[in-house]
Amino acid sequence: MTALYDSKTKTINDYGVRKYFSNKEKYKTWLFFEKSLATAQAKYGIIPDEIAIDINNNLKIENIDFEKMNRIYEEVGHGFVPFLKVLVDACNEESGKYIHYGITTQNIQQSSEMYIMKKIHYKFMEISKDILNNLSNLAEKYSQTIMPGRTHGRHATPVTYGYKVSAWISELISNIENLIDSEKRVFKIMMGGAVGTFSTMPKNGKEVQNEVGNLVNMEVMEVPSRNINTHKIEYINNLTLIANVFHKIAEEVYSTSVEEIAEVTEIIKKGTIGSSTMPHKINPKLSKGIIANSQKLYSLPEVALHSSARIYEGDSSSYMLIDGVVNEAMELMTEIILRAEELTRTIQINTEKMNENANINKGLDNSENIMMIIADRLGKDKSHSLIYELTMQSIDENKNFLDVLKENEDINDHFTLEELTEFLKPENYIGQAPILAELMSKKAFDFANKLQRNYC
Repeated sequence: MTALYDSKTKTINDYGVRKYFSNKEKYKTWLFFEKSLATAQAKYGIIPDEIAIDINNNLKIENIDFEKMNRIYEEVGHGFVPFLKVLVDACNEESGKYIHYGITTQNIQQSSEMYIMKKIHYKFMEISKDILNNLSNLAEKYSQTIMPGRTHGRHATPVTYGYKVSAWISELISNIENLIDSEKRVFKIMMGGAVGTFSTMPKNGKEVQNEVGNLVNMEVMEVPSRNINTHKIEYINNLTLIANVFHKIAEEVYSTSVEEIAEVTEIIKKGTIGSSTMPHKINPKLSKGIIANSQKLYSLPEVALHSSARIYEGDSSSYMLIDGVVNEAMELMTEIILRAEELTRTIQINTEKMNENANINKGLDNSENIMMIIADRLGKDKSHSLIYELTMQSIDENKNFLDVLKENEDINDHFTLEELTEFLKPENYIGQAPILAELMSKKAFDFANKLQRNYC
């Protein structure tokens, strides 16, 4: 196992994804492709119909002698031949002659890998649907909830929590759309033989490959070269972009759940222990797992690119590396996306603390509002210089910003105390934040329904 696991791994709902990483699933898929190949070859007269029927009847997981396969593996040192030998044993003598007929190891293994990836991909879409529904609910519920906007780690101008969520929704949907668009390029099978030229089926090799594609509901490679891997790298890259959004959410939760800020927190199950020595410690669980697994995932595309550039028509050093990278990426993304779903569904929002933090600078966060109001009279540059001087005075002298504004004759001549007080309220300077939150809430809801129709 290559992902980073913690205590949440055992308790989190896995949507049935993890079963696809098992050896049993791998062997079942290899059998599926060997049977599909036989069926396709029979259709084009390459093997007899009755042979294809017998192969399909006998290549079942319960008929395979895996103990014998392991013994043969120790003898021959090949990763696939031992499997083929026990397949031959599972059929009658005549049918056994046509097992794995005219193709090579990578045709079955790479095609199976892409088939399992597609199954996991559909699960990712199902989980993404739930995450978007979770985010939709957050954006709508907290569209008016005032909080500090922050840039460079410091207070900027006020926002709403729903607006913050709307940015996550926008980025997430865009990256999911990229992943969906890649399906037609990524999920392809190959049956081209040793170097991809259909040399053992020169008359109708492409037709056989097309028929296998139809039987397994997959696209086929135009040129079934064993040395084409960039479609796999494209998929991993798209996963990293989606993971990056979840990473961003997790970092935000991790940071703003500290006691000094305390705006959000993960839901903590009663009895949860955070430290073996500090009894008071309650640590983030979900966000920690998202952050760690995302950082590991980001490193994989570079490794895959080095592997993909290996020369000639095939190289086992490339297969070993690229297959390992693909498997690792899928496992890492599984841990990331499962935690992201639970985090977005269960996150606790402290609206009172958000409002308190939005007012902690006593009006300074609305300095831009004052600047833009007087810019109509002074112009932007002069108004910026004036308000800058007043904000620095407020900070240097530790004075309430409202008091500093009242003491300035130019401002006092044009605005009443009541007007200045209203100008400095965070809720009066959030622009279209609530509108954006509500728009993206609906977009997330609609996109989730689209995923429901197409993948669930």
